Amino acid sequence: MTATDTLRCFGTGDALYEHYHDHEWGHPVHGEAALFERLTLEGAQSGLSWLTVLRKREGYREAFAGFDAAVVARWGEAEVERLMNNPGIVRNRRKIESTLSNARALVALWDAGETLDEIVWSYQPLDATPADAGTADAGPRTWADIPALTPESTALARDLKRRGFTWLGPTTVYAAMQACGLVNDHLVTCPARALTPRG
Repeated sequence: MTATDTLRCFGTGDALYEHYHDHEWGHPVHGEAALFERLTLEGAQSGLSWLTVLRKREGYREAFAGFDAAVVARWGEAEVERLMNNPGIVRNRRKIESTLSNARALVALWDAGETLDEIVWSYQPLDATPADAGTADAGPRTWADIPALTPESTALARDLKRRGFTWLGPTTVYAAMQACGLVNDHLVTCPARALTPRG
């Protein structure tokens, strides 16, 4: 066991989870397909462990056409039934249907001359602490210091719902903000905190 294993704030003990912690969680995510994927996976995680969804990630990418919203937006009931029989994803009808409707909402954004990237990143907290702030007080010391939702995640969830997105409440959206690097919630004792780039 290395020092990183001892201090890593989550994920130690599972190679996939460790890689996600060390190289993805908290790193800036940009681009329509990448953000559509993260929002879909965070929604799928609702009621489940994140590791369960992480292990199905490749299945999701295959099942949802690499998260190409223009493709998924054209799907209907036949595709929902097909996906309900796909063991590579979470087979929850409401979650599947929300992914299709969110793809349609995303295409509608594009048609209006907007992007998901611009909308999501416009809600980055103004006081988001840079990862390299260099002070022990610059971040959370325990998981109890990390909120389940914030004013920014509440506002972003409300904005996305207004634009037709579903299955994305303030808590799910905050988890996506953490995963996509809008905030750096690695604990101050975690080696990844100082190595996590800012968006």
